This record gives sequence, C-alpha cells and structure tokens, in this order.
Amino acid sequence: MSTHTLQLADADLEALAHARGLLENPSLVARLSSFVGSPLEQGMARLPTSWRTKVGGLAHEALLRAMSTAARTLEPEPRPASPRLHKLLGSVSGAGGGAFGLAGLTVEIPLSTVLIMRAILDIARAEGEHIDRPATRLAALEVFALGGTQRSDDATESGYYAVRAALATTVSEAARHLAQKGLSAEGAPALVRLITMVAARYKVQVTQKAAGMLVPGIGAAAGATINLMFMNHFQDVSRGHFTVRRLERHYGAEAVRTAWEALADSPRPH
Repeated sequence: MSTHTLQLADADLEALAHARGLLENPSLVARLSSFVGSPLEQGMARLPTSWRTKVGGLAHEALLRAMSTAARTLEPEPRPASPRLHKLLGSVSGAGGGAFGLAGLTVEIPLSTVLIMRAILDIARAEGEHIDRPATRLAALEVFALGGTQRSDDATESGYYAVRAALATTVSEAARHLAQKGLSAEGAPALVRLITMVAARYKVQVTQKAAGMLVPGIGAAAGATINLMFMNHFQDVSRGHFTVRRLERHYGAEAVRTAWEALADSPRPH
C-alpha cells in the first residue's frame, strides 16, 4: 500500500477542523443543564427505574421505524439542507413530551427520532450523499451513536473514529443485506445487531432529554425548547459526520484521518 496521501486544501482543512469541533465536543448535556438552570441529576433522580429499562426498547424501535420511514419523505435529488424546518417540527414534537411527562415521551420519542433521521438525511443529501443508497442510510444511523460521550467514558472508546471503527464490520454486513433485500429487519441479524449497538448509545441521549423535561417546573413550552436543543445537537453531529465523509470521498479515508489527527496538535480555526 502506498504511503502517499493527498494533502487537504486550506478550505477543506478548515471544514475538517469545524467538523472535528462538532464531533469531538458534543454539548447536549451542557445546553440542557444551562437551560433548566441546574444539573440534569435533578431530572435523572425523577426517572423511574422501570422507565430507564424501557427507554432502551423505545430507542431501538424508534431507530428501526426511522430507518424505514424517514427517507421516503425526502426527494433524492441534491439540494441545500433545510435545518429550520426540522427545528420547527422537532419543537412541535417536544411540546407534547413536555406537557405529558413520561407518558408523552413514549409517543414523542419515536416521532422525534423519525424527524431527526429526516434532518440527518437532509444534511447528508446537501453534502453530496445519495440518500436512496443503503450506505448513506446506514451512515445516517451512525449519527445516533456519535456525539453521546460522557465524562466517565474512556476517550479511546468514545471518540469519533473509535465509534465508527466499532460499528464498521456490522455496518458492512448490514449494507450487504440492505442492498439485497431492502429495509426488512427479518432475516437480517446484522441490521438488528447494528440498531441494537446504536440504540445503546442513543438511549443515553434520550434519557438526558427526558431528565431535562422532568426537572420541576418544565412544561410544554420548555419541552419544545429542549427538543429544539436535541435536534440542534444531532444536526451539528450530522454536519460534522457528513463533512468528513465528503472529504473522504475526495481525498481518501487515510488522508482525512491523518489531517484529523494533525489538528489535535494545532489551534482550531475560528
């Protein structure tokens, strides 16, 4: 294998630096804690143990539904992304969750997940992806596993490239199934396994959102704002992820990874 790698143009290197900032410094917990005026532990303490167990199943089913429905609501032809539309839809969805508490969230989580997947695919399309291709839909699914790091996580296991590497084999197997049989999960252990792996990370972020909505005094209006933050979070992560993929298509994965690692030792452009 050749050791030569293409050097990124200045504009693309700046784009990669911005993407790295979005992907390596997720701020969902900080945004939520700032908004509710207290650490999320207050809301966490109000979450019943039974609900914490249930949220994993909710996240899994929501992701499966999002995979099968979100892309059908978008035109495949390239066009700029519409982030404001998805922010609005997410806010409306969140109002119900804030008004009805945990009972509302059992309905709101699947709905907001479909909207988030739609927003992710919208950004992917704007970055040159073909959203009708299995590889793009699986890359969109990966976004739900990214940007959900916790302070207690080992950085080597939670960094952007580490998460992609952990999912890579299962993504490849799921892509083969999707190319042959479409989005049916039946007889697709790789697809089910991938969704389970992603759901394990996504449920952490769903739980954080639920905790924010359960802080005393939070109601429908605040629920809408919290869901807006949730949508913003995944749009940011999606923008970073699909910027990296766009650069990889142009320069090759090795060149982009080399540039990414070099940025760790350089000041990030503002």
